[in-house]
Amino acid sequence: MSPSRQTSPARSAAPGAASGPARRSRTPAVDAACAEAVDLARDAAEETAWPQPVGDHLGLRAEGDRVVTHYFECLDPAYAGWRWSVSVTRAARAKNVTVSECVLLPGEDALLAPQWVPWLDRLRPGDLGPGDLLPTAPDDARLAPGYTQVDERGDRQAQWEPGLGRVRVLSRLGRDEAAERWYDGVGGPRAPIAMSAPAQCSTCGFYVALAGELRQLFGVCANEYAPDDGRVVSADHGCGAHSEAVSIPAASEHGPPVVDELDYEVFPSGEDVALLDDEALGHS
Repeated sequence: MSPSRQTSPARSAAPGAASGPARRSRTPAVDAACAEAVDLARDAAEETAWPQPVGDHLGLRAEGDRVVTHYFECLDPAYAGWRWSVSVTRAARAKNVTVSECVLLPGEDALLAPQWVPWLDRLRPGDLGPGDLLPTAPDDARLAPGYTQVDERGDRQAQWEPGLGRVRVLSRLGRDEAAERWYDGVGGPRAPIAMSAPAQCSTCGFYVALAGELRQLFGVCANEYAPDDGRVVSADHGCGAHSEAVSIPAASEHGPPVVDELDYEVFPSGEDVALLDDEALGHS
């Protein structure tokens, strides 16, 4: 077979494969007119950075056909490691180059804000106080519908309540005294955190009722974020960590942050800090 009649790899592909050669992304060429527009890009950067000056030209990059981005050093002490990015472009068959965009971008050594952590992930046990509400997600893995997870283990504790295996159990007087003490304590309905609670513990999914007669009025809190976690609470007690208090919305909990880039304070670093006294730092 002559070379002119050999089958190309694209045509000998398996049945069902896409016909024709695979497309490859083309690297845009650097437009000469846009690459030479360094002074135009510098003027745009200086106008945006005023009253701060603009540093040296750091290079350029082709973003597309007739689109080039110039980079300049940022001399603003509040943005160390950042650089001014000015994109210039021109229309097809046109000689006039114009500025398309001018922004401040972080470099490799730029100081950036830490990654945002939602407040629910930052929350720790003990942070909840009177009047605070702790949203509970609809799909919280610690909660389940009341008609599920029912098995024979639910009645095992009741077999031991009469006192099997124990020499003595609480008398009626002992139970009454404990109930009165718990009800009038910090786990009762008159506690400050219970007065501002959205609902009672008896309707909370984290409420674990006690055994015997005491289960009619008392239980144990099983929410690690609640201030009463692991403690006996009354059924009419409550706190902001109620399982049905609030549902977390699917959307973001807040809008995008608004950064004030027009006003800031410059603090000295290194040995200059030792020269400042307490009054200069704002301390009385």
